[in-house]
Amino acid sequence: MDTRRAAAADPVAAGTGGTAGAAGADTAFGPGTADRGLDELDDARWTGWRLAVLVGVALLGGLALLAFARWLAAAPHLDTTWVAGPGGELRLQATPLAALQAQRGRVLLAIGAAATAGAADPAPVPVDALLLQRSPRWQVDDSARHRQVELHERLAAMLADGAVDLHFEGGAVVRVQPAPRGLGGLGLAHALLSLLALALALVAAVVVLARPQPRSALFVVMALGQAGSLLFIALETLPGLGLPPGSVALDLPLRVALDAATGAAVVHAFALQPRRLHGATAIAVAAWGSVALWLLAARTGTLAALPAPWWWAQGLCLGLGAAALAVVARSSRTAADPYAAVMRRFAVLALATLVVVTLAVAVAAGAEVARPGAVVGASVAWTLFICSLLLLMPFLARSRRPLREVALLAGIATIAASLDLLLVALFALGPFSAAAIALLIALALYAGARQFLMNQVLGGRLPSTERIFEQLYRAARALQARPDQYLQVLAQLLGEVYDPLQVQPVDRVPRRARIAGGGIAMVVPVLPPDEAADGAAEAPPSGALALRFAQRGRRLFTAEDARLADRMVDQLRRAVAHDLAVERGRAEERLRIAQDLHDDIGARLLTLMYQAPTPEMEDYIRHTLKDLKTLTRGLAAAEHRLSHAAAEWKADLTQRLTAAQVDLGWSFSSDRDLRLSVVQWSALTRVLRELVSNALYHGHASTITVRLTLDRGALELVVADDGRGRDPASWSHGLGLGGVRKRVKLLGGQVSWRENVPRGIVCEVQVSGFAIGT
Repeated sequence: MDTRRAAAADPVAAGTGGTAGAAGADTAFGPGTADRGLDELDDARWTGWRLAVLVGVALLGGLALLAFARWLAAAPHLDTTWVAGPGGELRLQATPLAALQAQRGRVLLAIGAAATAGAADPAPVPVDALLLQRSPRWQVDDSARHRQVELHERLAAMLADGAVDLHFEGGAVVRVQPAPRGLGGLGLAHALLSLLALALALVAAVVVLARPQPRSALFVVMALGQAGSLLFIALETLPGLGLPPGSVALDLPLRVALDAATGAAVVHAFALQPRRLHGATAIAVAAWGSVALWLLAARTGTLAALPAPWWWAQGLCLGLGAAALAVVARSSRTAADPYAAVMRRFAVLALATLVVVTLAVAVAAGAEVARPGAVVGASVAWTLFICSLLLLMPFLARSRRPLREVALLAGIATIAASLDLLLVALFALGPFSAAAIALLIALALYAGARQFLMNQVLGGRLPSTERIFEQLYRAARALQARPDQYLQVLAQLLGEVYDPLQVQPVDRVPRRARIAGGGIAMVVPVLPPDEAADGAAEAPPSGALALRFAQRGRRLFTAEDARLADRMVDQLRRAVAHDLAVERGRAEERLRIAQDLHDDIGARLLTLMYQAPTPEMEDYIRHTLKDLKTLTRGLAAAEHRLSHAAAEWKADLTQRLTAAQVDLGWSFSSDRDLRLSVVQWSALTRVLRELVSNALYHGHASTITVRLTLDRGALELVVADDGRGRDPASWSHGLGLGGVRKRVKLLGGQVSWRENVPRGIVCEVQVSGFAIGT
């Protein structure tokens, strides 16, 4: 059964099933634990201790970053800037050291420790451009990685011992005294990456504080794992030559362990959220077991003995990514759930970009032209992309477009850097040409795919403005006809715009529309609580509607949805208020006209009746006064019950036909008692009178039968007589019959005449879908 349609028909009886049931959106535990927690943090009862803990976590994180920065700042280094030559040589580009000014632009051949008195000169260490590559994590070639680690570790040891000798081409040897970087020498990139790592840690703290439970710890593992990767990248961005001892040697095993832990936590979380899958424990054990095997291999030295350890590392990360995608795809197939759908798209994007980066780095490793800078750029862009997704995940329903744009741009940057590597390796393009083409392709991809990615992957697609305006207009017109059906009309409007799986009323009325369950549901107020009690009898009822699973469970509700819902409800309320004000004005004007008719025209007709020269004239004026009385009574009333109107019509016809010595046959049936507006009442009254008058005065009938029926919104009025009327198709419609057609058309119905059997005329008036209130 389509619960959305059921809700549109009767929200009170709509879907009480689902994971949350009738408790509404407040109790719906969606996967976005941080979002649900942010709702709870708004409660003053919880703000105190959670805020204190969050501040404490921020202080501890800041102190940890400060300790990390001081450790890096204290490490000795050479304040120099180097560039890699076309042959892999190391060339001095710039330095503030006076002793090296004469060597600018020259190639560095080796670095040696300064000789001490009484000791033999240590053999200098030959160096090359590998000294500029600080991340063995993305070094494919085993021999190059081993040499890279050896160069950095030997350089760190020499710098720790004191002065070093730099051997340049041409035989020049310059002795340089290393110095600590200091906090000011860490660089802007290090500060930004460290702050991003701290932001990830704080988001993890918010998730845990918002909903303390074991599942929240999985997000903490993801966030801290990528925060650790960011700190490794921050270390690699340090200016100058020289890194702390041991940092480069730990880069590959630790960073792979951090990435693998993130992947295992994702697999574990997808096995539990949004619903626990069958075999979730086995899935989690397998994922974490692979991470444990990697750590064991790194700890025991088995990793170094493995052939092509980089491929083992990438295989582990790719395998965990594929497992996460398979698990979340299985979860989304089990039942429609927007969280599973969005997470599946995230998993596809993350895995696809990792595959592209892996292929690009692998292909570039075998190319004749080395592009270490592009390799580092691709890997850093991918890490930033994963971090942006982690920052976005807990706040999907509350995130603004800038955060989504950052995630999108990080993904596009990953593709662009990977394309740069592939173009150089596969087509032997120059660095500038490859970068230009990769940038052009990335921009084209961004322009072409942005709307799809922002709507289908990172957000949700809403109907166009024109479509929403059309739906809002139809809802306003429906409310104008049936103002007491406000809740049903609003439920239908929201159902058409958001296409939820379920719409149901809830008792708790928020002041504005809000997202609940991390985007699983949205609660829309029918009226603000402070105005609900002040409304008049005709005001819309107070309460709220809970919408669950937007677009049939394909996406989450977002803050933009809540703002749009508020605007739609406000516009609908304005339309209702406007219609009520217009109707009050009309009622006042009708009452004034009815009073004037009664006081002026009625008084004059009464005078004429008493002064009538003949009994026939007196009787005619008396009937006219009765008609005027009926008309003024109808104008004075804002609405008429169909049963009351039918009784008045019967009484009026009985009096008229009895005076004319004509028999009346009356039949009335209705499946519900409806309220007729003044326009509807007036039209039906005049149509009935005109048809009876035609049968009485033109047909000279002796019997007139009237049948009035209302069945499922279809109104049928049949007036039959046994008079002398024949062949209605040949009649010329004057004011009388023309007025009947006009008034029936005003009601949206049809009228037809045919001959009666054995004689007379039958007139049938049919109005389908009679738009009147209950």
